[in-house]
Amino acid sequence: MTPPPYWSVDIPPPPDFSIDGEKPAADAGPDSPLAELANPSARAGRLRLKRALLSVSDKTGLLGLAETLHRFNVELISTGGTASYLRDAGFEVTDISQLTGHSEWFAGRVKTLSAEVAGALLFDRIHHAEEARAHGIAPIDLVVCNLYPFREAWQAGRPHPALVEEIDIGGVTLIRAGAKNAAWVAVVVDPCEYEAVARELSETGGYVSLATRQRLQRLAFRYTADYDALIATAFDEMAGEPSHRLTFVDGRRLRYGENPHQQALVYRSAEAPWPYALKQGKDLSYTNLLDLHAAVTAVQSLPGCGCAVVKHANPCGLAVGPTPAAAFDLAWNGDPVSAFGSTVAFNEVVTAETVDRFGLDAPDRASRKFIEIVVAPAFAPEALTRLAVAPNLRVVEWQGPARQGWIDRVVGPLLLRQEADLPTAEPLVTCTTLPFPEEAADLARFGCIAAALAASNAVVIVRAAPGGGFQLLGLGGGQPNRVAATRLAIEVATANLHREAAARGADPTAWCRDQMAQAVLVSDAFFPFPDSIEEAARAGLRRIVQPGGSRRDQEVIDRANALGLAMAFTGRRHFRH
Repeated sequence: MTPPPYWSVDIPPPPDFSIDGEKPAADAGPDSPLAELANPSARAGRLRLKRALLSVSDKTGLLGLAETLHRFNVELISTGGTASYLRDAGFEVTDISQLTGHSEWFAGRVKTLSAEVAGALLFDRIHHAEEARAHGIAPIDLVVCNLYPFREAWQAGRPHPALVEEIDIGGVTLIRAGAKNAAWVAVVVDPCEYEAVARELSETGGYVSLATRQRLQRLAFRYTADYDALIATAFDEMAGEPSHRLTFVDGRRLRYGENPHQQALVYRSAEAPWPYALKQGKDLSYTNLLDLHAAVTAVQSLPGCGCAVVKHANPCGLAVGPTPAAAFDLAWNGDPVSAFGSTVAFNEVVTAETVDRFGLDAPDRASRKFIEIVVAPAFAPEALTRLAVAPNLRVVEWQGPARQGWIDRVVGPLLLRQEADLPTAEPLVTCTTLPFPEEAADLARFGCIAAALAASNAVVIVRAAPGGGFQLLGLGGGQPNRVAATRLAIEVATANLHREAAARGADPTAWCRDQMAQAVLVSDAFFPFPDSIEEAARAGLRRIVQPGGSRRDQEVIDRANALGLAMAFTGRRHFRH
């Protein structure tokens, strides 16, 4: 790593800013700090720590780091509560007031803000050495600082005046000053870094390398940038304005992206906790996370006890039933072919009875359902025991809502933001001579939810299940035209009904006609031509729901009347690209 230009052998070494102010002998040994400055390429810019300023809100792990600093005779300078905490643990601490020349002012709003402290962090140890000596300023080599817990106060619902008191000023100043002068100062803002810093000190005899200081510099500026963005976001939200600042943290490298040749990372919004807890199985992949979000969003949209079976972020199975086990049976049987290798989501606690439906250890391997991920808000202990027989099955608990008030998508250099398309109890307005039956209204609304969850163009066929609940019977999603989506939904529904008829020992044609007549076909957008409802009528469907809004609405209505169909408009489109 190339050192900064002022680490040049042509520049005389600076005086040693020891406590007694004595300059070391010119013939200092090869391991002295002066020798390091004279030959930075050999020593990679190592910095000997002599004075450290510690001022933290989160005291996690601080005593361990302080012990290491004490072992290498590093003077500990501190403020307020941090100083008391260290003294109570037996450490000798220099109070910050000995540097600033004053005690805390304005109920603690001013503690470290001073030219003396800022100067000790900011001055260039070579070019500003004589000026620093003239002002009686000795350097501070290490800053350990984390900021007031603004996020916790905001999330706790504290009012604006209380939040203002949680805005850290002095701490931010310390961090930024030290980070700017990383050539001479190490800054640690994350307790997770304490162990690494302590280990490096132990391995080097009290030194911190330039590479480490530059890495800590980057972390410090990220930290203060995120802190300021959080404050701005909170105040925007309190004012009722959408925030234009998005902050993502906790970056993690994934095995690969959608395909093995693509690298991938995942970050978490700074305003939300990590949404998934992996209870069992391999790490989650890029596509796993996409399917998880789609699956959890789907079940959170359902009225009542629900299950979603998702492939490629689309629901191939969706159902509500009297129990999670019953809902799973309905959802899986909505398209058992597509369900192979799927993500299965529940909106209630998964019980042992539900897991038994997976057939994970069935003697007949063909009857075992291949599931990549099962996700739910919680799992009963007996359920986890049964799931353990399939160690490669990822078991995930979701935490908090998947749906957000705003949906963001990055498109090249653009960030698109839109309000989330949240499901509502949409009105059903009959537009045909034959009225849309009131008893099918709840089923139709379930179908509207299913259509909204699928990629456009989307057409779904739903039915009231024979044993209770609602079931997605056929989905045609992601099609470039609506008639193709209609044909695909009919094809899937027909195949499912034929399998069901065979299991019941019923005549496939008669069973299919009977079930189609009681089902509802729902489209996520209007029918631009009558061709789709003609396909529906040929398949035996009698009930149609669509948003309406086409210039040819009347032509479609007239054709529905001629075919004897009952059709209702909702007035709300549900495109999903």
